[in-house]
Formats: sequence, C-alpha cells, structure tokens
Amino acid sequence: MLDLRWIRENPDGLDRGLKRRGMEPMSDRILMLDGARRNLRTAIQAAQTRRKEASREFGAAKKEGRDSPALRGEVADLKNQIQLFDVELAKSDAEIDTLLKDLPNLPAADVPDGPDESANVEIRRVGAPPVFDFQARDHVEIGEALGMMDFAAASKLSGARFVVLNDALARLERALAGFMLDLHTTEFGYTEVSTPFLVRDSALYGTGQLPKFGEDLFKTTTDHWLIPTAEVPLTNLVADEILDADDLPLRFTALTPCFRSEAGAAGRDTRGMLRQHQFHKVELVSIVRPETSADELERMTGAAEEVLKRLEIPYRVVVLSTGDMGFAAEKTYDIEAWLPGQGTYREISSCSNCGAFQARRMRARYRPEDRKGTDFVHTLNGSGVAVGRLLIALLENRQQADGSVSVPAALRPYLGGLDAIRPTR
Repeated sequence: MLDLRWIRENPDGLDRGLKRRGMEPMSDRILMLDGARRNLRTAIQAAQTRRKEASREFGAAKKEGRDSPALRGEVADLKNQIQLFDVELAKSDAEIDTLLKDLPNLPAADVPDGPDESANVEIRRVGAPPVFDFQARDHVEIGEALGMMDFAAASKLSGARFVVLNDALARLERALAGFMLDLHTTEFGYTEVSTPFLVRDSALYGTGQLPKFGEDLFKTTTDHWLIPTAEVPLTNLVADEILDADDLPLRFTALTPCFRSEAGAAGRDTRGMLRQHQFHKVELVSIVRPETSADELERMTGAAEEVLKRLEIPYRVVVLSTGDMGFAAEKTYDIEAWLPGQGTYREISSCSNCGAFQARRMRARYRPEDRKGTDFVHTLNGSGVAVGRLLIALLENRQQADGSVSVPAALRPYLGGLDAIRPTR
C-alpha cells in the first residue's frame, strides 16, 4: 500500500508513477476525498467539544434549579449530528481505503518504461544453448518417452493442467528441491521454514494478492485460501511485528506446493508442465532495512542464478518493464532458462523488491538505531527456483540422442550417484 502522507506531499509523483504503470492520474480524487475526510474529523471534534461544553452548562443550570430547553435541545442535536458525521466518516474511510488498496506499487526510477513484456530489457546471458546432432524434443516428448510423465492419469484424477510423475522423474523432482534448499541455506544464509499451505484473507491482503486478484486463487469452504506461493506465509511471518534493527536482515526459504487457478491464462501454455494449477517451488524471502533493499535484490537474484549455474542450464536475466511488473513490486528481475523444445527463453524465477509496499499493508516495522519511533521494513521475494520449470529445463537441455537425460554433477549426490535417467521401456 502507498503512504497517504506521501501522496499528500507528492501528488505529482503519484500521478507520474501511475502513468508509467499505464494508469490514469489518481491524486486529485484521493486528495479531494482525503480533504473531505479531514474536514469531517474537524467537524466531529468541534461538535464533540461543543457538546461537552453544552452538557456542562446544562448541568450547572440544573444545579441552580433552572431548566434550559435550549441547551437540552442543543445537546440532543449535537449527539445526532455527531452520529451522522460518524456514518459519513466511515463511508469516507472505506472509499479512501479501497482506492489505496487497489493502487499498485510505483516503479523504481531505473525500471524501463513500456506497456508489456516487449519492453523488458536483457541484462545478461549466462551459458550457451546446447547444440544437438538430433532433433531436439520438448519435455512432454522426453518425459512420456521415458515412461515417467503421465498427463492422462493426472487428467483422470484432476482434469487439465496437472501431471503425474513417477519413478526417476518423481525422484528427480524431489532431488531438485533438496539441492536448492541445501544451496540457499548453507551458502546464502537463508533459514529453512515449513509453513502452512492454507492462509487467511489477511495474509493474502498483506502481500497484495487480495482484494484485487482473488480470481487467481483457490478458496476452501473454511474461508482459507490455498497459497499461490510461499511468499505469502513467509512474508507474513513479520506481519504486525516491530523488529529490532539488529534482527535484520531476515532471510527465509521454503519448499511448498503452490496452487493457482490461472484464470488470466486461458489458452496459454496448455501443453505440458509450464503452467499448472499445482506445482512445487522453492521460495526466497528477505526482510531488510530500507537502505539495503536495492542491494538485497541483486543478492537474491544471484542466489537464484546460482541454481542454474550449478546445474549447467543456460539462462538470461531481464529487468521487467513498468507494464510487466507485478502489483506489489517496484523492481523485478526475471531469470529465464533456455528451453530447446521451444527454442526460446522462459521464466524460471522472478525476484522482486517490494519496498515498503507490503510492509505497510502488513504493519511490519522495525526500530531504527539512529532515531526514535519505528519505520516500515522492506520486503523482497523470489523464486529460488520453480521446481517444475527447473525440471523442464533440465530435461530439455540435457537430453541425449538415445532418449536418456544426463544428470549434472551437482545433482548426482541427491540421486544416489545416478548419472543419467533412462527409459523404463
């Protein structure tokens, strides 16, 4: 959520930021409503003050044996007036609150402007795409030929956008997750956390998925939501907390299933495992002081990149344009793995600095060392990385002419020394 005080002081800055997001100016409307609300509060305070005075005057008159119908009527009228003002104030509070809830985070100054992904800017490429002396296949062909990827069975159980993995591919999925958790905890200082997969409205509101993006989520009959990413429970660990400066940074990682309705992706990536209703992901979350969040984004992106480097998967890093960034982000790097089956790079990790946007929604603060009071922390999140997409990238980049898939050296200890996955039939 954006800071209303900042909007009062920087209305042009708000409108410039929204324009970069492709949105209409909002400062005039917000300031008009805010001004009316502040006038209401002033009127309520004045009415309450006068009611107390009139009540004292009426009480004094009664003690003197005098009746004062005028004062009695004034006290009653003021009571009714205050009640009406309170109703109007509640309406005004709700309207401003709704406006602020629906405003996205404003892009950082160094984020490229543009309407969509076509304006994203490539930062670097690492590793060369493999050259095969045979016709490269996509992950569906590879997995089905191995006899270990079954979309028909998943469809029978659950419908479209699900998969059943078995044998070595099921083991490979588990190995990839274990490898990433070990890497992030032992080399990058993240603390592994096991979180609930069901959360309340407040948790999704805190990270920005609600109220605007409820259609992208699955809700249960108990008013819980299935998490779309571990960002939600991990970031909300500091909701309503006041941390000491010495507590920061906090860095969390978790492996969880993720559940997404893909309501906005009808017809996109319907083949294979690229876009599913259920998938596993290793998530990275950082809670930091404001002055360190820009550097933390670089650090987090580097941690996610290291996964691909160790597994020898070619990739590139792009900075997202203003039209392609997520709702809560002020700057985002996407890491895109090369997929030979598609002949292009596809997102495998997204690392975002959300600044104080989520912290303000969650009321997550810390006590600075150099001054009194509290300030909002900055929050960051990133995929470290998506397990299913990593499995796709590994299958496609390390496929062999005989139908097998070679296992990178870094992953072999997690597979009992297995150096290749071979067909079962």
